[in-house]
Amino acid sequence: MPSATAPPPSPTETLDTTTTLLSQLLPASLSILSFSGRWQVIRSKLANLKTLISELSYLPHWSENQLLLTLLPNLLSTLQRIQILCDRCSDPSYTAGKLLMQSDLDMATGWLSNHLNDLDLLISSGVLRQSNAIVLSHPGPGSAKEELSLFIKDVFTRLQIGGVEFKRKALESLIQLLVEDEKAATLVAKEGNVGYLINLFDVNAHREQSVTAISILACASDQSRKTVFEEGGLGPLLRIVESGSVQLKDKAVMAVEAITADPDNAWAISAYGGIPVLLEVCRSSSLTAQSHAIGAIRNVASVEDIRISIGEEFGIPVIVGLLSSGSAAAKEKAANCITILSSSSEYFKSVIIQEKGLQKLLQLLNQSSNPDTLEHVLRAIHSLQTTDSVCRLLSSSSMFITQISGLIIQGNFTLQQISVSILSNLSINDGNKRAIAGCMGSLMKLMEFAKPAGLQESALKALVSLLTVKLNRKDFVKDEKNMMRLIQMLDPMNESVPKRFSVAIVHALMTGGSNGCRKRLVDAGAQGCLQRLHEMDVVGAKKALQRLSGSLVWTHLTTGLVTEANYQTRLGNNLLYLLSYYI
Repeated sequence: MPSATAPPPSPTETLDTTTTLLSQLLPASLSILSFSGRWQVIRSKLANLKTLISELSYLPHWSENQLLLTLLPNLLSTLQRIQILCDRCSDPSYTAGKLLMQSDLDMATGWLSNHLNDLDLLISSGVLRQSNAIVLSHPGPGSAKEELSLFIKDVFTRLQIGGVEFKRKALESLIQLLVEDEKAATLVAKEGNVGYLINLFDVNAHREQSVTAISILACASDQSRKTVFEEGGLGPLLRIVESGSVQLKDKAVMAVEAITADPDNAWAISAYGGIPVLLEVCRSSSLTAQSHAIGAIRNVASVEDIRISIGEEFGIPVIVGLLSSGSAAAKEKAANCITILSSSSEYFKSVIIQEKGLQKLLQLLNQSSNPDTLEHVLRAIHSLQTTDSVCRLLSSSSMFITQISGLIIQGNFTLQQISVSILSNLSINDGNKRAIAGCMGSLMKLMEFAKPAGLQESALKALVSLLTVKLNRKDFVKDEKNMMRLIQMLDPMNESVPKRFSVAIVHALMTGGSNGCRKRLVDAGAQGCLQRLHEMDVVGAKKALQRLSGSLVWTHLTTGLVTEANYQTRLGNNLLYLLSYYI
């Protein structure tokens, strides 16, 4: 009968054998005369190893750790090989080649370094102080920081020391933790070895999981994103974007977009040659990858070197193309990118116009109802508006003028602000001015906001332009809310609106000498306000008061001919004249 196979030694037996062998090797290596320098290095590592083994033996649960089932036998095997080398170097009759022995000793040094690193990592992690540490239960939401920290250390210990299966399960646990607990990312970045995760990109068996974990970390928090960048993650991520599978590319480019969201990291895209890679993704990859790629380009487009690279790589047609062919998110980011590029130089502005960028922006404005998308589209249009050809085209487009008028009336504050800025710079015909008269009340409301800078002036400019149409002036003074706001603006005690702005509105309303407008203004109390503003030397107040009061009475008032004594007489004598101004 065949003999039964002997059971493998227990961890305790293996540790005892290892300790005994170390105790023999240390003194034996002292007597070796050949290759003394190399043996001195080996002896130092053996001494460190003995210290770690001693420390390990005092930990309460070391024998329960499954990693040691592999690590200790491998260590013992290495020591046995070193024992053979020790015997050979001590034997004067050994005649093997000197170069071969040097190579063997260098390999032994490397093996010892790896074992020392693994043991030190395992001991310092603290997991050996826990019962059944290698199968720590997955921490649930709201777990204590100490419990979470220990679990993370356990995961990275398995990841760095274990074999393929240990690494696979460790990565599964890490990804599950990051997905279930958003706050865990910051602790993982602090307690874990993110650089080791990045190195696993080069290992086929773990590439997908490691890219997933790094992508989650890059997107989770400022701290974890910073750690991924500082550990050198951007370059390897760009390599995955360039040559990885569709699934990996989506995750990697998402991480790249997150990393570049930090302005301090923008330079690195150029250093790694990332612009051509990202533009190629915009040309030919999935809609998801395109969205993140154009997002990354948008993030770094304010850097001059990046803009040069975009121009050299013929990136403008690609970016403009996404306005019509990309996903909703990609269209929004492309519009934002166009704003940045067109604001930076006339060259980019002309290329964008040449590539029909304005037409595609107007088309997107018609199609989208998302406020964020509309904001970026309007900003892009506004940045192109300084070009004469664009301004003429927008000024002649009744549809566009009606759209921005609607946004001034019903849009959020940001959309109102941008729309007013665009409208104030258009030269539109009287027909379109009449068509958008409904936004005059909103323009008056916006004039009450001192911030952002320039809003009041833009609203005034747009309103004055609309008031050049007679019917618009009549509509304005018939609106009680408009008149109430105007009188409040004219009030010398009201400092929210510069008085020259409110005076300018009176001037605009009095254009053409409308007696109806004059009467409404006088009835509302504008005359008294203008008198006080004139006394305060507000620019334009004198002329506005003259138009409002009538030239004859104004002349009397300013020359001092009308006194308290003769006021009633002169008023009676000129009653018919005065009435003619109000009928």
